[in-house]
Amino acid sequence: MPTVSVGRDLLFQALGRTYTQDEFDELCFEFGIELDDVTTEKAIIRKEKHLKEEDGIGGDEEIIYKIDVPANRYDLLCLEGLVQSLRIFCGVDSVPNYKVAGISKESILKMHVKPETSIIRPYVVCAVLRGITFDEARYNSFIDLQDKLHQNICRRRTLVAIGTHDLDTIDGPFTYEALPPSEIEFKPLKQVETFKADKLMEFYKSDLKLKKFLHIIEDSPVFPVIYDRNRTVLSLPPIINGAHSAISLQTKNVFIECTATDLTKAKMFFEHNGQVTMFSVYCERKFEVEPVEVTYPDGKSYICPELSSYDMNVSLSYINRIAGVSLEANKVAGLLNKMQLHAEQSVSEDNECTFIVSVPPTRSDVLHACDVAEIALCGYTEVLTWILCSYKENFSMLNRKDDKSTAVIIGNPRSADFEVVRSSLMAGILKTAAHNKDHPKPISSDVSVLDGLKDVGASNRRQLAALYCGATSGLRVMEVTGTPFASAGDNTGYYIEQSDVLENFDIPDPCSFVELNIESLL
Repeated sequence: MPTVSVGRDLLFQALGRTYTQDEFDELCFEFGIELDDVTTEKAIIRKEKHLKEEDGIGGDEEIIYKIDVPANRYDLLCLEGLVQSLRIFCGVDSVPNYKVAGISKESILKMHVKPETSIIRPYVVCAVLRGITFDEARYNSFIDLQDKLHQNICRRRTLVAIGTHDLDTIDGPFTYEALPPSEIEFKPLKQVETFKADKLMEFYKSDLKLKKFLHIIEDSPVFPVIYDRNRTVLSLPPIINGAHSAISLQTKNVFIECTATDLTKAKMFFEHNGQVTMFSVYCERKFEVEPVEVTYPDGKSYICPELSSYDMNVSLSYINRIAGVSLEANKVAGLLNKMQLHAEQSVSEDNECTFIVSVPPTRSDVLHACDVAEIALCGYTEVLTWILCSYKENFSMLNRKDDKSTAVIIGNPRSADFEVVRSSLMAGILKTAAHNKDHPKPISSDVSVLDGLKDVGASNRRQLAALYCGATSGLRVMEVTGTPFASAGDNTGYYIEQSDVLENFDIPDPCSFVELNIESLL
């Protein structure tokens, strides 16, 4: 799960109220994220530089909240996204209505793509944030979000690379080209001298941050490059922007370009790009984005972004069945609206209660009706446990015997806690429940097995596990999936056996646990 670091005071100011640490922790839990750590700027610097407590360092003692967010919630990777989502969840704000500015065909900015880009990185999409107001915190958040997007959905810039520019320093129309490196010359960001692109690649081989991206284009006979009308270099994607168009605290109009290896991925990413949507809140016309027309060598033109919501029909019975609950229609609509999914009730042809659910461009994680039914993980919390565990936890504590042919045993373990590569997710999830016995009830990855057919002697197997711990057992996977109840040993259905496993983990409450080999479903 990605971790977002935000200043506590700035966060509370944006939320419009203050919280105690326990109150904010509870809010995060209800929403479906986790307050992972509370630290300070100085403590972070000391940790990064391996310094001791008494070592004198810069920075201040601002309280920093480190918040774990779901890996598919790209809208939560910055302060702006967190604040917007939490304020909607708490009923303070309504879901924003993102819109594309109405621009005449004569006035719209244009980007022309040259045929040679097909050799290296063929696609580009663009947008403009007009009348934006930066302060230091907003600017830092904008840059930090760009770095997080590069590392996550952009797959370290291999799929998509983002460039941001001060529009008032450049002139359209723009061209996206691919030229031999020796023909590209410009002053890169944060440098004082001009480089040819081939020399620049050599220069960046000693740069700790940028050298890991050089392999994407360095062996190509041509490099991608974006020019403005005056042949000023905006960027050499996916490596570096030009210094000429660098944004600053004084920037009022931001030109955003994203180059990509696939047009579908480029459009999909741009529609959900938090830099476009989340930071439009700071524009003079709030939540409005100016489009750009991109024309490709075949003459086809695309105006992007669209920022359109899309609707899906989901029945109340489907939501209740998938979630394993029985909720009234008004309750479901309220929960969906709290999660930024506007829901209107309707009645289907067969007289069944149905919702027309509007999914905003910021919710790229909602792809299917089952995502709607999920409603903030159905009350479950995602846990990430160690892939290594003790021999005892993998066997005797689970009332299992080592058959000597399944588990991968570590030859020279450095700790008794890490002796075996787990062959089940059960021990880790039960340990999590044991360490959270005092948490309000209910509490609701890969394993490795020996495999002689593999050259390393073992293979990974993708498992899915879930645990429900409460005053009464409440996990109904078999019931919801329609699996029949059978007698012990009967493979036509499932059966229940008594066990004292919970005593081994010092868990006093009943638990339901399910673990599935999901590879068999693929």
